[in-house]
Amino acid sequence: MLGTDIGIDLGTASVLVYIRGHGTVLQEPSVVAIDKNTNSIVAVGEEARSMLGRTPGNIVATRPLREGVISDFNITEKMLKYFIHKAIGRPLLRKPRIAVCVPSNVTEVERRAVEDATRQAGARQVFVIEEPIAAAIGAGIDIARACGSMLVDVGGGTTDVAVFTMGAMALSRSAKVAGNALEDAIARYLRRERNVLVGRLTAEEIKKRVGCARLRPAELGIYVRGQSYTTRMPVRIEVSSTEAYLAMRERLREITNAIRGILEETPPEMAGDIYDQGIILTGGGALLRDLDVMLRQETGLPAQVARSPAQCVALGLGVMMDRPDILRDNGYVFRTDDDIGEFERNRNL
Repeated sequence: MLGTDIGIDLGTASVLVYIRGHGTVLQEPSVVAIDKNTNSIVAVGEEARSMLGRTPGNIVATRPLREGVISDFNITEKMLKYFIHKAIGRPLLRKPRIAVCVPSNVTEVERRAVEDATRQAGARQVFVIEEPIAAAIGAGIDIARACGSMLVDVGGGTTDVAVFTMGAMALSRSAKVAGNALEDAIARYLRRERNVLVGRLTAEEIKKRVGCARLRPAELGIYVRGQSYTTRMPVRIEVSSTEAYLAMRERLREITNAIRGILEETPPEMAGDIYDQGIILTGGGALLRDLDVMLRQETGLPAQVARSPAQCVALGLGVMMDRPDILRDNGYVFRTDDDIGEFERNRNL
């Protein structure tokens, strides 16, 4: 292998790696376990995730990204290097070109941090691409048409809302509420209403198993283990889908408000297009039960979940790596003076 092109969906909750010609080859939690005494990595990905809340004092299992941006540069670099090597499977004679995603409204400093971390992890060239663009392409939306299209990408740390037309984002907004915030809301609700403490993994299990975006006529339930807030003794309780909904209701309203905010700014012609085509939901958070139904009720617009929503960003990156014209349309220009045919970001565009 002389070299390869890699797309990385660098999410707050999970990392997906797409290799050109092979598809999505890796999907693991963006969690790293560190030994504080030696400052060495103990585990990465799924193995590190299983350690959350279960480590001794000298080992810390942490997520190096917060709300879609890097909170710990060194750990993120090591995590990226681990995932790249695991995905490739064998050394390359030439470093790979890597496209990596960031939320739509990150600052230039945050964008540069992602680019630098990816380069330090082993990339010979880095493309930093806005998540909504990759998600829209991965969901099969033809963003090149002169027609308004709306996408809502619900990730782990952020929810990106964007309107596309003629190959570009006409409007975008990034709300710092998504899957992780919903899990935190469930944990707070159980502490307040049930006097029970639960960890992040348990809150995530509740969200996945019985979480819903509206009240359901048929109640769902799940038994979980936690700790009594008063006695600190282990307890086992049943959590219902109604409780999960009540816990997440306010945070879900924030997502709805972000969508309404974009719709209020959308020109009438594009708003009419969106009314006809509806809202496309992507990201792992789009798998929350009845989220599309809630958005239909709250906005009056059609809403549907994309096929394989959690993989849309990675799939979109793969399409962009295969289609140089899409990279050009999004501000990347071909370097004719380079014999390896690279692309680089033209920051003056």
